[in-house]
Amino acid sequence: MKKFIIPLFVFIYSLALSQGKNEQPVLSKTQHKVTINGQAINYTATTGYMLIPDENGNPRGKMFFIYYQKDGVTDPTKRPITYSFNGGPGAPSMWLHMGALGPRRIAMTDFGAPTPPPYKIVDNEFSWLDVTDLIFIDPIMTGYSRPLEGVDKKEFLGYQEDIESVGAFIHLATSRFERWGSPKFIAGESYGTIRASGLSSYLERAYGMYLNGIVLVSAVLNWQTEVLHKGNDLPAITYLPTFCAIAWYHKKADPQYKELKPFLDEVEEFALGEYASALMKGDQITAAEKQSITTKLHRYTGLSEEYIRQTNYRINIGRFVKELLRTDGKTVGRLDGRFTGFDYDDAGERYEFDPSNAAILGPYAMAINDYVRRELKFSEDNPYYTGGKARPWNYNNVQNQYLNVAESLRSAMHQNPHLKVHFCNAYYDLATPYFGTEYTVNHMFLDESLRGNITMSYYEAGHMMYILKPALIQMKKDIADFYNKAIIKN
Repeated sequence: MKKFIIPLFVFIYSLALSQGKNEQPVLSKTQHKVTINGQAINYTATTGYMLIPDENGNPRGKMFFIYYQKDGVTDPTKRPITYSFNGGPGAPSMWLHMGALGPRRIAMTDFGAPTPPPYKIVDNEFSWLDVTDLIFIDPIMTGYSRPLEGVDKKEFLGYQEDIESVGAFIHLATSRFERWGSPKFIAGESYGTIRASGLSSYLERAYGMYLNGIVLVSAVLNWQTEVLHKGNDLPAITYLPTFCAIAWYHKKADPQYKELKPFLDEVEEFALGEYASALMKGDQITAAEKQSITTKLHRYTGLSEEYIRQTNYRINIGRFVKELLRTDGKTVGRLDGRFTGFDYDDAGERYEFDPSNAAILGPYAMAINDYVRRELKFSEDNPYYTGGKARPWNYNNVQNQYLNVAESLRSAMHQNPHLKVHFCNAYYDLATPYFGTEYTVNHMFLDESLRGNITMSYYEAGHMMYILKPALIQMKKDIADFYNKAIIKN
């Protein structure tokens, strides 16, 4: 009987959509139990689609979500709810969901490498479910989420369009699941931190929804810190400590540096001081200054002095991942510099693929596809988009300038002074370098009375820091502490 019911639900839903009706899709509800920190938690998982309407109430897209709610809670004001998503733009929520936050996770080695396929899903004893209920959201053109028939996907694929559609989902879910009285949080990763920051002020303006807290995992809020365009030297500075951290990890930095943190302290001081000053001078830099920064960059990164001069003293990510271990015949990961890979040959300027992405994509894709069908009892024959389908993406709101959502976050915090924000940073992450995050926060010009509302934690891992077992354990402790402080006890 179970095998017949699920396809019938899908048929009914498809028929309703074809007739242009506004009926909400049928949701799958299943009961589960997990033990977290020694506490047995019974919970209900609600899986399915929510129709996303335009401003006139006409449905334009269907957004896939999974909602975990702890059983036995009668007073929603005592139980937080967290809306979570990943980045890309174009990545579904499977990374945070099946790697750190959800009650089940993909089993990896303690290092974060994959086990031999087929992979295994296990209970997540480090899930956030003991602290908060969770809703994982897949924005349109990620996961199973799609525009409705006849609707152009471009209606959803842009900074502003994405903020509005995900904001509409959060508003609907908060209302339908009766969570307006709950402490409300958002957790985003990578581009999801851009989305989360934009939502912080958008939810206030559009719905009068004020958040208690935001968790930003591997954050990027200001694109100017990210893209090393000719004429934009800032990324050369903000990326340098990460280049050096990865060089240190692979024993390419000067061996006098025995410990990572003291080493990075020295690099950061150099980056903001002598290095930044030299780059600002451009062609006016003296021969003595060139030699000084060349010597130090060589000592910190392990790259040859000749190569450093050839780069015009500005190290590029795409080149670095190929150059650092070129003589060893290896490349290093962009998402996680601890990982190494092999190309067809060693002569290229850039690597053929990101070895850190290749290591994790297969296990996580298996996990979400298997888990949704077998454990959550939700059937869908369309492919689960793991990335690359949210194209073309537009930034029409910031033509001829860099997107900087730190201003949205500052505005939200000034209007809601109780809003707390926590950044999770990783030292070996070349996608969103931690020093760029620090630079951005230091340039928010948040009122001094609110600067304590921002906290940060650091991990000796990469972009998805939770794939490293020690980082996963520490991250859960840091997050539990953050939630405890972000919720005002009445």
